[in-house]
Amino acid sequence: MADFDRITIDADKMGGVACICGLRIPVATVLGLLADGMSREEVLEAYPDLEAEDIHQVLSYAAYLARERSLPIPASS
Repeated sequence: MADFDRITIDADKMGGVACICGLRIPVATVLGLLADGMSREEVLEAYPDLEAEDIHQVLSYAAYLARERSLPIPASS
């Protein structure tokens, strides 16, 4: 796995979901906010404990996971 020093996965915390290191903020929460249209600045305002580098790593982590999977894409008609 690539080096993500701001993301942690611990089976004993938050049900083992990927979180921002030292915080109980799931990667999926941050990614979902960005996908829903919030800007990075709005996410940082909503979660003052986050840093800009956390958001960068969330996006990098999502890209890493997308590269590692093979998902079938149906042909369009």
